[in-house]
Amino acid sequence: MEYCLEITNLNKQYTNFQLRDISFNLPKGTIMGFIGENGAGKTTTIKSILNLINIDSGNIVFDGNDITRDMSQQQKEAIGVVLDESCFHEMLRAKDIQKIMKNMYKNWDTTMFESYINKFKIPTNKTIKEFSKGTKVKLNLAVALSHKPKLLILDEATSGLDPVIRNQILDVFLDFIQDEEHTILLSSHITTDLEKICDYITFIHEGQIVFSHTKDEVLENYGIVRCSNSNAITYDSSYVVSMKKTQFNSSILIKNKGRFVKQYPTSIIEPVTLEEIMLFHSGGGQSC
Repeated sequence: MEYCLEITNLNKQYTNFQLRDISFNLPKGTIMGFIGENGAGKTTTIKSILNLINIDSGNIVFDGNDITRDMSQQQKEAIGVVLDESCFHEMLRAKDIQKIMKNMYKNWDTTMFESYINKFKIPTNKTIKEFSKGTKVKLNLAVALSHKPKLLILDEATSGLDPVIRNQILDVFLDFIQDEEHTILLSSHITTDLEKICDYITFIHEGQIVFSHTKDEVLENYGIVRCSNSNAITYDSSYVVSMKKTQFNSSILIKNKGRFVKQYPTSIIEPVTLEEIMLFHSGGGQSC
């Protein structure tokens, strides 16, 4: 398997927060959802990949090249970035941005940019200050795609957008990876979107990777058991990830669902969502 991005034992220490041995691989031609609660380390990891902060240790390899300490201009141009806020001056118009970008990027595609402007119905004569949040995101995405990146990184770019705009953007993501040479790392709190389009899910919690697997493996591995408190204590603790208790009943996030079913065949296991997995891990229950 060829990887677009390989991160190994990435560490970054702040006064009140630490990334600890972050490791995951992003295969080419796929979409990876990057999930975790606020403050878990998603943005710090992304900034590390983009060389926007100095890491303490670890390695980052992009498209077969080590970019841990430095990135060439060619490597920078091969990564498209979309954040949750506009990175352009508010008095600029879309046609002004076109003039700026084509002088910055060797692979800038004017025809592609104009195509996205039309597709997203972005006004060309209005200033960015007049745009809605959704229009700003679509403009940022049009810019990121029009310099023909190999890797597209999005940090909460679709948060706060209405479902119609989000679905339109998700379709663009799926089109982007069709040739199997383009890859996406998508950080988002909207786990239902990730369940629709992602091939892989990486979950970071309190600065550490909990898992990084295919989406299907994650959803097949975990489940929720609802039972009485007296039954809850009879389960082998090696299966129990986290537990929520009321006065009489328990909801248990379990892992290794296949083995659990064989050991406890009469137990009823409910399917789990990515949101539920994240909530149980992130203080929604009693960790085990």
